[in-house]
Amino acid sequence: MAPTLKTKYKDAIAPKLMESQSYSSKMQVPAVQKIVLNLCVSLSHDRDTLTALAEDLGKITGQKAVITKAKKSVSNFKLREGMPIGARVTLRGDRMYEFMDRLVNVTLPRIRDFRGIPGNSFDGQGNYSFGLQEQTVFPEIDPDRVKKTHGMDITFVTSAKTDAEAKELLTLMGMPFATGN
Repeated sequence: MAPTLKTKYKDAIAPKLMESQSYSSKMQVPAVQKIVLNLCVSLSHDRDTLTALAEDLGKITGQKAVITKAKKSVSNFKLREGMPIGARVTLRGDRMYEFMDRLVNVTLPRIRDFRGIPGNSFDGQGNYSFGLQEQTVFPEIDPDRVKKTHGMDITFVTSAKTDAEAKELLTLMGMPFATGN
């Protein structure tokens, strides 16, 4: 069974984008290609914290997180090349649509004093990134079992050529952008 956001994209969002942007082919219509969740730990020597955060990331996404390692040594940060410093998950296909649906409809409204996500965090090529300050806003995480709260970055990679196309796509998919951005 296909995710509801995926069917909504195919049945309603893509035709609306095709009409508003006057595309000649349905292959020109922008789509979300992948969603990347990334977190970095400041204390790289604490393996227990990193594995617990990677497990939390796996619970949130339904996919096992990959431990990322330092590419370079930085003596000021007491960081050596190859030390584990973070975790990352890349979502594609049905899992991506299911995660985006849960993020927009369940997780973001749970944030205290939420007034929308910033609408100016596009990179110039149609990709959008924003950060969350806690992993406990996700309903999959039990706040009583969390030893240390930690933030994460979420990046939406789209096939849009411009930021305006990407913003229109994400808005139609339900992303609650803050007014005034």
